[in-house]
Amino acid sequence: MLTVNKLLPQGQGLAPVLLKRAATVELDWDVRQKSRFEATDSQGRQLGVFLPRGTVVRGGDVLVAEDGSMVRVIAARQPVLVIQHVADRGTVFDLIRAAYHLGNRHVPIELKPDHLKIEPDHVLADMLRAMHLVVLETQAPFEPEGGAYGAQATHGHHDHGHHDHEHHGHDHGGHDHGHDH
Repeated sequence: MLTVNKLLPQGQGLAPVLLKRAATVELDWDVRQKSRFEATDSQGRQLGVFLPRGTVVRGGDVLVAEDGSMVRVIAARQPVLVIQHVADRGTVFDLIRAAYHLGNRHVPIELKPDHLKIEPDHVLADMLRAMHLVVLETQAPFEPEGGAYGAQATHGHHDHGHHDHEHHGHDHGGHDHGHDH
């Protein structure tokens, strides 16, 4: 078994030709949110992945094995619900409202300009349909947003520790800073 203990987010710093030549591994969201797992790459090699606790693997990331070989991660197609507003009677604001309600339930959500994606859940699907949204079941890669303060914030958001908040010019209006970092 090939041991993997390093991750290069989105293959940072690697030449495109190296990324094209790298073996691949298709992983669904359930696996990619774990820091320890086993998988088989496109060359048939067994991988034992041991990343730092809390690491989330994203499609496009590159895993680096102890022998220096690289494996490009592909977000596997999996069952998802695609949520859209009704074009002739709704607005994009309906999606914002839906994202608020889903976030309030701590549901992982992939945010797109014209739709949301969540993992299948018939109770949530019924709630969203009751909000006059279109809910479609399909197979697609799933890349939910990272947490606002987590080390895995994604999709171009900048990352900063909570201790930096007092230095970047906005007020927390009584926010309790007494939580763990």
